Amino acid sequence: MMADDYDTRGLLRPLVFRLHENVPAIVREVLLERGWTEFDKKEQDDADWNLYWRNSPFRMTDHHSIKPWQRLSHYPEAVRITRKDYLARHLKRMKGAYGSGLYEFSPVAFIMPNDYVKFIAEYSKERQSVGRRPSYWICKPVDLSCGRGILIFQDIKDLVYDCTVIVQKYISNPLLISGYKLDLRLYVCVTSFCPLTIYTYEEGLVRFATEKFDLGSLDNVYAHLTNTSINKYGASYKKYKEGIGCGCKWTFSKFRSYLRISGVDDMVLWQKINNIVILTLLAVTPLPVASNCFELFGFDILIDDKFKPWLLEVNYNPALCLDCSIDDTVKRKLLHDIVELLNYKQTDTFRQNQVAGIKAGRRRVPWSTAGESATEETPGLLTCQKVAKCTSASFVQPALQAARGSIRKVAALTKKTARAHPRKTLTSQLRERMNMPKIPSQAKAEAKNKQLQEARYSSHKSAQLSRWLPTPDFCNYKSTTCPYFLSDKDQRPIPRVGDFVLIFPFNEAALQACRGGTDTKSIIKEINKLVSKQLPSKQQNTKKRVGYLTSV
Repeated sequence: MMADDYDTRGLLRPLVFRLHENVPAIVREVLLERGWTEFDKKEQDDADWNLYWRNSPFRMTDHHSIKPWQRLSHYPEAVRITRKDYLARHLKRMKGAYGSGLYEFSPVAFIMPNDYVKFIAEYSKERQSVGRRPSYWICKPVDLSCGRGILIFQDIKDLVYDCTVIVQKYISNPLLISGYKLDLRLYVCVTSFCPLTIYTYEEGLVRFATEKFDLGSLDNVYAHLTNTSINKYGASYKKYKEGIGCGCKWTFSKFRSYLRISGVDDMVLWQKINNIVILTLLAVTPLPVASNCFELFGFDILIDDKFKPWLLEVNYNPALCLDCSIDDTVKRKLLHDIVELLNYKQTDTFRQNQVAGIKAGRRRVPWSTAGESATEETPGLLTCQKVAKCTSASFVQPALQAARGSIRKVAALTKKTARAHPRKTLTSQLRERMNMPKIPSQAKAEAKNKQLQEARYSSHKSAQLSRWLPTPDFCNYKSTTCPYFLSDKDQRPIPRVGDFVLIFPFNEAALQACRGGTDTKSIIKEINKLVSKQLPSKQQNTKKRVGYLTSV
């Protein structure tokens, strides 16, 4: 069937979504609104879907077997920054490597019980300092969310825990609006960790405590915690609160408008928040290489009365339940824009490898600048030398048909391919079409044996190799199909999709530092330059307005 025939029929074929149990209902609603159909396990082939959304992580085998037309809603090992103890360790390491000047956005943290002695030393040191006001501390279980198990204390005798917890200095001078504490839930979508590609959502949620802030009542969760899962059960939740209104949420739009009316430069604040997002995600790179997946994070940011933003935590599976009309406004549009960000093509509706335009699959390749070739030395299922671009799509077709097998069938596919296409003839054709010197057969055999051993005994190695489709012939030409998050026009990340705005890479130098790997040192250098430009005299005006905001 010709490509034109596929294009005509494609108008009648919907995209297919697959949901795991406990996925919020709004995800299904949004996809159905967009004309998608839901995957039927009884009626459809296991690979006959375009988006698989689940709350829990996927197995590495799911990532290995991903098809060009598919997307997974999680990246491997994203838990590296969503568990509070892991996040604290990564930020501490980055602070030691690159200085506290950049990584001072997270409060001092101790992981208990391992850091108990260190915590006691810090606690005692503060207590013994003459004229120094004792700090407040907050204790959180490392693997719980929604405000569960949180304890705020000033005296160590009040510290009680029965699991692994993280103890941090409590920010006792938060920004208040009409006396109420608030924090920001910022949505961040990472379409790739290699190369690192970060989008932040312009709209988001401002979450308020429902009782006025009071350091004299540390056990009042409705005054100190902003989690909606807690405050919606408070006595003041449905009541009208002066300056806040009913409920406990604003949109970013309303909050930023409020800041501007009050004379605060919200652009400077948001630049600082974007820096926090980039530096935090940079701390966990590189993650295992994986194709066609994405990760939606919920960054919780608290702003103090000096307008300094602090990172509280990073949430895996940020809540998509609808507790109020503001939730529906923000989260429904968020999900629509995520689907747009996934950049599905018309050919993805066919869910077949043979369709023109997606033969080679979407594998992770470094960005190329306009007019440049995006070549790299990348290990495949059979290690091979760098090759030139394949200029004939028709010649590639047999190899791509063979690519539909799984990694476990590599040996069988190799034998079948060898029988159908003698190695000498195939290599000769490749040399003629690609103007490439022949690879010695002995080197090919060694590379094959090495690959088979790694695929069998090392899942981590397999994750790195998953950028290639599982056929030995595939590595003999250069794929021209781009990762889904790159523009077809210039092979760069799309700068804006709906309300998602690209914040990394933020300039040409940062883009180049992510080609062929992540050059963290060079990226940090560029961020330092960026931060130095973000320190205008406008900060003085911001300081003048602090008293006004906290008194309104």
